[in-house]
Amino acid sequence: MTEIIAPYGGYRKMLSFGFVCLAYHATETFCRRNLGLANDPLGKTAGQMVGAARSARQNMVEASSRAGTSSETELRLLDVAKASLQELAGDYEAFLLDRGLAPWSESSHEAEAFRAVRFAPFDAENGDVRHAFGKHFLKQRAKFAPFLEPEDPVAAANGILLCIDRASVLLRRQMEKTADAFAECGGFTERMSRKRLETRDAGKDAEPESDGGSVPSCPKCGGPMRRVLARKGRNAGKPFWSCRDFPACTGSRSAME
Repeated sequence: MTEIIAPYGGYRKMLSFGFVCLAYHATETFCRRNLGLANDPLGKTAGQMVGAARSARQNMVEASSRAGTSSETELRLLDVAKASLQELAGDYEAFLLDRGLAPWSESSHEAEAFRAVRFAPFDAENGDVRHAFGKHFLKQRAKFAPFLEPEDPVAAANGILLCIDRASVLLRRQMEKTADAFAECGGFTERMSRKRLETRDAGKDAEPESDGGSVPSCPKCGGPMRRVLARKGRNAGKPFWSCRDFPACTGSRSAME
């Protein structure tokens, strides 16, 4: 039977979410250490940076919660998360350029060392998931701390940029996977339609028709069919066989077969 509500809420298992969380917490630390009253008297730069990092994280959480009923909304929120990451990256680039420094090259030994550190997947299935993920994340954060939370602000800015780049790549892959799943399985409205037809036809697969005949198989998918009346066209009002998986399958047979 078709499930109307698709799977949702598994954002903690997403590697992309792990890297977004790293960027968020590292940004809070960076701003607290390096953007004080002397160089950010109104707190606008720090507020914008922490806000962008938070937006990326929280939009991923919301996208996951909406995944069950709206793939379109899920994709829009993931796109907002990705855009927030790029806004944050712009602030770190500006921080470095203001000091006459170019960001690290992707081929630098520092970048290679960062990529060699792995964020372990979170695989808790049941129980106190929030607590379990918190413990898991703190372990991963400690692994990345030398790159993301060093005392040297230049090293920290460069390390967080590498983290943002990784998170952005993973987010794009997640969006592509979501789009592919929508193309294959359809959205909420289509699932509602299939569920309604399945519920209406439940229990009829093995039942004979009223004239004593048996239910034929669909010529396209091989599944059971149902007898319906044509609503329009030259055969309006006349019976014919329609696949019970319509609209996913459009197989039909003449009622005379």
